[in-house]
Amino acid sequence: MSSTDSTGSTDPTNSAAFPGQFARSRRFSLGVPRHFTVSPDGSRVLFVRTVSGTDPVGRLWQYEDGAERLVADPALLVGAGTGPVPEEERLLRERARERSVGVVSYATDDAARLVAFALSGALWAVRTDGGVPFSVPAAGPVVDPRPSPDGRHIAYVSRRSFHVVDLTGADRQLARAEGPEISYGLAEYVAAESMHRLRGYWWAPDSRHVLVARVDTGPVERRYLGDPADPTKRPQAIPYPAAGTPNAEVALQLLSLEGERVDVDWDRKAYEYLVAAGWDAHGPFLAVQSRDQRIVRTLSVDPATGATEVLHERTDPAWVELIDGTPARTASGALVLPEDDGDTRYLTVGGRRVTPEGLQLCAVLGVEGERVLFTASEDPLETHVWCHEPGHGSRRLSRGPGRYTGVGRGGTVVLAGVTPRGNEAGVLRGTEPGTGRGTSTGTGRSTGTGSGSAGEAGSAGVVPYEPLVSLAEEPSVTPRPLHLTLGERQLHGALFLPSWHRAGAGKLPVLLDPYGGPAMQLVGRARGWFTCVSQWFAEQGFAVLVVDGRGTPNRGPAWEKAIHGDQLTPALEDQVDALRAAGERFGDLDLTRVAIRGWSFGGFLAAAAVLHHPDLFHAAVAGAPPTDQRLYDTHWKERFLGHPQEQPENYVRSSLIGHGHLLRRPLLLVHGLADDNVAAAHTLRFSAELLAAGKPHTVLPLPGATHLPAGDAVNEQLLHFQRDFLLDALKRRADGG
Repeated sequence: MSSTDSTGSTDPTNSAAFPGQFARSRRFSLGVPRHFTVSPDGSRVLFVRTVSGTDPVGRLWQYEDGAERLVADPALLVGAGTGPVPEEERLLRERARERSVGVVSYATDDAARLVAFALSGALWAVRTDGGVPFSVPAAGPVVDPRPSPDGRHIAYVSRRSFHVVDLTGADRQLARAEGPEISYGLAEYVAAESMHRLRGYWWAPDSRHVLVARVDTGPVERRYLGDPADPTKRPQAIPYPAAGTPNAEVALQLLSLEGERVDVDWDRKAYEYLVAAGWDAHGPFLAVQSRDQRIVRTLSVDPATGATEVLHERTDPAWVELIDGTPARTASGALVLPEDDGDTRYLTVGGRRVTPEGLQLCAVLGVEGERVLFTASEDPLETHVWCHEPGHGSRRLSRGPGRYTGVGRGGTVVLAGVTPRGNEAGVLRGTEPGTGRGTSTGTGRSTGTGSGSAGEAGSAGVVPYEPLVSLAEEPSVTPRPLHLTLGERQLHGALFLPSWHRAGAGKLPVLLDPYGGPAMQLVGRARGWFTCVSQWFAEQGFAVLVVDGRGTPNRGPAWEKAIHGDQLTPALEDQVDALRAAGERFGDLDLTRVAIRGWSFGGFLAAAAVLHHPDLFHAAVAGAPPTDQRLYDTHWKERFLGHPQEQPENYVRSSLIGHGHLLRRPLLLVHGLADDNVAAAHTLRFSAELLAAGKPHTVLPLPGATHLPAGDAVNEQLLHFQRDFLLDALKRRADGG
């Protein structure tokens, strides 16, 4: 077992202000620069940012020659208020977990000279050479507008139909939705929620053709989301493919501005998931996946006939993990793909591994020429931006500890991430090989070293780095994590103690604060919003333990897939083992008073802990817990548990439903009644089971709240409510109640 201290100080008197600040700042996301675009010559950077850490209105900015310039301000275009958005836009924002309003996304032409964005369903555009934003007439409410590469047209979706308009307002409907179940140019639910594919069309480089997805949700079961707080409001019908039920039917069409249409042909019965697509200088391409998710094929498309050819096939006996940004192709046509072998996820270019053993590929950020920009982890506690170029190996560009992403073009890379100091972003110039930004060894690893900010130069020389200003709120509590390695499986954990606590001065009740599931890590050398929340709970008198167990990303394919067939047992075992190991290490942890809290998968773990280990866990708060895995969506849940008709036992062992009779500890269930991801039915059905078994529990319904509660008052008071529930439950236990 090893540990390292993280420096920092907390004034405990500020902890009272934290819940309100946390809510008003939308989890400290407001005021942070994001959504970066770099011009082809690398001289200009476009981004979105609000004007303060509590202002929710996103504005479009341009950074050039060391100075920022406001390009588009929604307050000047549509007024201080924001109007309603189309339903398709609302759903897209929900899938993206968008917390702001105004300009929340945008797209540019290839030269980054024309920008298109939507405000309250209206289409707007602006030229980045100092022009004033102007409205563009559209056929109806606009969703996902994107300029053509040459900047002469803007494509968009309106009322589920696909349109292209020129800048004078001459509009052409290239594909009309044939019925209420049909849409063109939009991603279906599982693509956006579970595959991270948020878009449904792709321009051709010639600006005369578009690759467009056609989605038919007719076969998909409907769920009806009503508002119990307003019984006069009509319920919404949501197409939601629960595990084992039919998916939406997804096809692709090649559309021309002249109205020609060609269907893309592949075996859609065998490969019903469209996981990625694009159109580069070599033509259209796509990646498709089988229903059991054990095969992913990369296909090229003949733009004249729609015929496809298999370029590559990936297989895995558990599931093929989808990596953002892949497949891609270099200028020479070399395929850029991941490859899992042993316990490493490699980056491959043209069929050759270009990253070393132990460096875990996370995502491909972009390809320019033969250069590939990507993120990867050498250490699960950090994620860095790397670049690969033939003859120069793979070089790490980000330097200080943290979790980074980026975008690059024309020798410029924007690095953005969460560091021990919070959210940071900056412009890195001169990243071409030979400029001193790290050097490569024969293995492809960078030998550049350094610490501090993302822009600190490697040992070979100084590289110009220009920070982009963050206007985010500074948290009123500063996380003080003690990073730990726990138990036989070397579990990565972080222990948060009250700033006022002195070792040996007294026992502290323990609060486990996990997510613990796929696609998310909470433990790292970075000050994310969740570390601030953990520290706030510590200031309330808890020793807070956060652990990333099996199934969490960036520790290799074997670690990630240890939960195949059973999402509960390994994940819960790791929380138990970490708790025991921490208790042995730190005498001030009172293992007779242990609570656990979490949201989504973390809420599932919290409820499971008090059901299956009441000897160790004495109270729990479970937010939006998926209690019955059969109610979750096809792509996400069948990935881990298989088809429920073929492997029903996996769903039984991984669900809370059916085990309610085991409850012996105080349990608070919290759920948003408008949650279209983890439906409120998960909590309501489990609560009914607990009641029928005579098991007292508490349910806190949140009217109007989705999977990510958005109301500032709700988010503020939720922290107080959870704290009070857990402290009261542990006090009653200590008092013998």
